[in-house]
Amino acid sequence: MDIEARIKRRQRRNGHPRLIRDYESLSPVAHIDEPADRGPVLERLLDHLDPVFDGNLPPNAYVYGPAGSGKSAVVTALFSHLDRLPSETRAVIQTSTRAQTPTSPAFVYVDARRTASEFAFYHAVLDALVDESVPEHGIGTDRLRSRLDDRLAGSRAGVVIAVDHVGEPRSIDEGDLVDRLAGLPSNVSWLAIGRDDPEATGLTGYTAASIHVDRYQRQMLVDVLMTRASLGLAQQALDHGLARSIAEWAEGDAHDALTVLFVATDHASEAGRARLTEADVERAIDEMPRPCISLGIVLGLPANRQAVLRALVDVSPEDRSSVTATTAAISESSSVDLSEGTVKRFLYEMAEAGVVERVQSEARHEQGRPPSRVVPRFPPTAFRRLYDLRQ
Repeated sequence: MDIEARIKRRQRRNGHPRLIRDYESLSPVAHIDEPADRGPVLERLLDHLDPVFDGNLPPNAYVYGPAGSGKSAVVTALFSHLDRLPSETRAVIQTSTRAQTPTSPAFVYVDARRTASEFAFYHAVLDALVDESVPEHGIGTDRLRSRLDDRLAGSRAGVVIAVDHVGEPRSIDEGDLVDRLAGLPSNVSWLAIGRDDPEATGLTGYTAASIHVDRYQRQMLVDVLMTRASLGLAQQALDHGLARSIAEWAEGDAHDALTVLFVATDHASEAGRARLTEADVERAIDEMPRPCISLGIVLGLPANRQAVLRALVDVSPEDRSSVTATTAAISESSSVDLSEGTVKRFLYEMAEAGVVERVQSEARHEQGRPPSRVVPRFPPTAFRRLYDLRQ
């Protein structure tokens, strides 16, 4: 009956209309325990990882596919299930050809968006392998690396590390990643997960296999949307017709489809409705920039950059005529404790990273070029709600 899940849904309602049972299940940056319609991809990954069921490490591999194809969802779900087996004494399901119960490795998932530095990378791996909390301060990278080496040296079965979002801006450089992984003990195997084709990345020089993940087909994406709606919304809040409309617009990108569902749900909730309407979906689609940067990238930025963006999405249209005017408005926000110079520098940095875009303003000056204004490359409603829920 899953009583605990039912209780949590009611605890998380926080006064919102009954349309929403659980925001987390609707979030486009959250992964559910059982991803919908990714069975063939799961089987290919299990084929590659098959040696672990005999107590051996698989070779290194590269998992690739376009944005929103479900790479992260499948790998995180699979690694979560595999790592639930007791470490070091993991019993393997018996078959007619396997009479033994060998040990199997630990499984660690690392998000390269959040672990670009050497310290953050080793900290994430070690923290996933030990029960006690690993300090984030008062310990140097060399000491952290030494502790990780000691932990791996004491493991008979080793560890399989999945490193996600490789090759993206603000992620781990491919060369640095190879160096870090090569410097670990020999009982480490890894999966690198990225968007580039195998011939466009140097990672495949260190892997034995490349596993491709295709875009979602339309009906698959409908199933993804309906699965999330069944977990996070009231019954019959999303009908198949609206789900098909979202899936058709998203063109196989689950991130964009789930973001539209999230934004449409937020609009319907604010209006006090118990079901999503076509107008909610159309309004959500209108809010989506194309291309849309992953909300995972935005929410993975340092806290001070996120605070600037949170203030940005609330800046009035009249204060968005130029970068200077927007900077001043953000600096005046009670939630931002930064100088105007720092705010402007952050906006320029995030424009370079593609998080925001500088576009020519409609305002005209008597001399020189028209000023530029700042436009988010993500839907403001989705970021605003996700940011506020984390505070």
